[in-house]
Amino acid sequence: MNPTPSKRLNLSVQYACNRDGLPLRADFVRWARAALVGGGEVAIRLVDADEGQALNNEYRGKDYATNVLSFPYDTEPLVTGDLVICPSVVAREAAEQNKPLDAHYAHLVVHGMLHLQGWDHDNDDDAEAMENKEREILAAMGYPDPYAV
Repeated sequence: MNPTPSKRLNLSVQYACNRDGLPLRADFVRWARAALVGGGEVAIRLVDADEGQALNNEYRGKDYATNVLSFPYDTEPLVTGDLVICPSVVAREAAEQNKPLDAHYAHLVVHGMLHLQGWDHDNDDDAEAMENKEREILAAMGYPDPYAV
């Protein structure tokens, strides 16, 4: 019989950029916990555009800073991994999409946490399932549908 994994989340938040106006650790904990099934050990690193671009180029072959990168290490018995978030990209996207900044951060943390748990969006069916799960989690926290036009 498999024991039930702990519901505990050990979350480290690293501010490797100017932290003025960025969400607090408590916000990241709430968003990450909402998306986590079982327990986990996760680091969220907030980076400037240069570091975000370098990591995206090295690990995905894309030479630009992106909003969130997920680095899963294990899913059993605990979810372990890192999320790298680039606040300048998050802020730009939120403004372009006319979304509240905290709602966009919440969405990206949920999105990244799902990746750490094995969710992906490599094909249309997987993308639809992942987007529906994101909507469900975000709605439970009182956030609007991030995919609404």
